[in-house]
Amino acid sequence: MSNVTSKKLFTPGPLGCTRTVKEAMLRDVGSRDAEMIDVIRDIREELLDVAGVSSKEYTAVLMQGSGTFCVEAVFQTACPRQGARVLLMINGAYGKRMKTICDRLGIAADCCEFREDEMVDPLKVEEQLRAGGGDYCLAAAVHCETSSGVVNPVGELGRLVAERLPGALYLVDAMSSLGAVPLDAAAARADFVVSSANKCLQGVPGFSFVLARRGPLRRCEGNSRSLSLDLAQQAEGLDALGQFRFTPPTHALLAFRQALREFQLEGGVPARARRYRENWRILQEGMSAMGFRKLLSGKGEGYIISTYHFPRHRNFSFDHFYASLSEMGQVIYPGKVTQADCFRIGNIGDLHPQDMAHLLRCIEEVLARMAVPVPVP
Repeated sequence: MSNVTSKKLFTPGPLGCTRTVKEAMLRDVGSRDAEMIDVIRDIREELLDVAGVSSKEYTAVLMQGSGTFCVEAVFQTACPRQGARVLLMINGAYGKRMKTICDRLGIAADCCEFREDEMVDPLKVEEQLRAGGGDYCLAAAVHCETSSGVVNPVGELGRLVAERLPGALYLVDAMSSLGAVPLDAAAARADFVVSSANKCLQGVPGFSFVLARRGPLRRCEGNSRSLSLDLAQQAEGLDALGQFRFTPPTHALLAFRQALREFQLEGGVPARARRYRENWRILQEGMSAMGFRKLLSGKGEGYIISTYHFPRHRNFSFDHFYASLSEMGQVIYPGKVTQADCFRIGNIGDLHPQDMAHLLRCIEEVLARMAVPVPVP
């Protein structure tokens, strides 16, 4: 490989991955070759192990495209073509995106909404259900809502869905959490858990996946309005032939198999969670020392991504702040939540404590260049 220096990505994804993961993509493998079939099989088996679920009860369904492709595929597959109604538990942009998907598909959606700086409250969801609702075929929640960083109690919500909505399937969007935030899918009674290759498992973009309960998935056959987003047919093809129905992202799959090997060598979920937590701790302490105020505090605060209010100083410009950090090789997330002027810094990917410490030094230097005093107002 050429000696090209990459910027450090402090984002919720796509995120930085190791050199060895990138090097795994330097080979060409035929999409229908026996080696690629072995790669796909290994990945599917390993994903079930990462999630801690039984292969008798769950299957891993790989799909081309970003995580949103898989989320939409679940709605396509789980919702009947006529009379479908879903319950969405929303406290951020990714829950709202589910509502947009439903609107485009013509699926009726009832929303139980919360502020972006608070977690979904199972008691309030239960109150709304007691007040009356539809005959739901699906309920959905986001595990780690990366528009703010809040972690929702998807286990409690799953048990509530099973108790109050016995006919509904349950979708957990674990895009930015699977592999680093403990999630007992079986105990949560999740029928579909969605995540992506380029998040906490530290692969490269190109595909996402659904961990689907086998029985409910079989019962969803024929529902999908889409050919390419039909999870039931994709699972059938993977099980029967070991292949994607359409051209697979071969290089991304090779990279992901290597990423999964490195995930296990690091120590699996506990070890990755420890590293990300340490990244988060260093960032929090440094940002607090500079006077930055967090959006979240206490209940529901996660360690995947951190959200900070803009300093209230006439010299502070986020565009200038972001561009200056990027020029120094430090890429933070440019987006913000809708309720407040905030910016986000991710703690995941191939980031280590020394990277967080270096980012803090760069932030202090940029603030000095902008003539923003520290501690910031």
